[in-house]
Amino acid sequence: MNDLQLLRYSRHILLPQIEYDGQEKLAQSHVLIVGAGGLGSPVAMYLAASGVGTLTICDFDAVDLTNLQRQIIHTTQSVGTNKAVSAQQAIFEINPDVLVHTVQQKSTESEMAALVAQADVVVDCSDNFATRYALNRLCFQHKTPLVSGAAIRFEGQITVFDFRHAASPCYHCLYPDTGSDQEMRCADNGVFAPLVGMIGTAQAAEALKLLLNIGESLQGRLLLLDALTAEWRTIKLARDAACTVCG
Repeated sequence: MNDLQLLRYSRHILLPQIEYDGQEKLAQSHVLIVGAGGLGSPVAMYLAASGVGTLTICDFDAVDLTNLQRQIIHTTQSVGTNKAVSAQQAIFEINPDVLVHTVQQKSTESEMAALVAQADVVVDCSDNFATRYALNRLCFQHKTPLVSGAAIRFEGQITVFDFRHAASPCYHCLYPDTGSDQEMRCADNGVFAPLVGMIGTAQAAEALKLLLNIGESLQGRLLLLDALTAEWRTIKLARDAACTVCG
């Protein structure tokens, strides 16, 4: 690190769990972020500010005026721009040292598999079950840690599936794929603006802990947030021996 980088990351380097070596590790790390919306915004911003060297951001959607109530990485001037490109532009303003790759179209499963294989950690900020199930399968196959988050109305959840550990459950253990395509979407149900920030920031923290191998991750635990009552609840998760993905 040069002098400016030492100054930029000085508050990290002061932490005994990170120090210089940990910050260097972040600089050499690669995180795949799927979705640059409400959850992906704080994830991308905090990972970039923290000095993660390479981010790959996937989103085929364009910024819409209705997104700006909660998707804080985008601005009014971003309306009409692809979300991954808009996020890339914002990250350059936050930390120009971060290399950002953008994927601006829907990926096939084989294309997504190649992206997962290149990443040290995958952060699922998507808003549909098809993507979540696909990422879960691919992360399990490549033994890549997966940070999963979701938020709707006033309720959010976050967990970690760390497939480097044999005992880790997977997303399919938690929500078995029944073939139903019913989705809970913000356009139909609404979403409290700060909620996605609270869950997305927690996702960023879990990703950083995984990259640094510090603390205790949310593997085996589902963290639930009710923003109306300001209550967090924890549910223990176990691997399903009958799971068709990881069982």
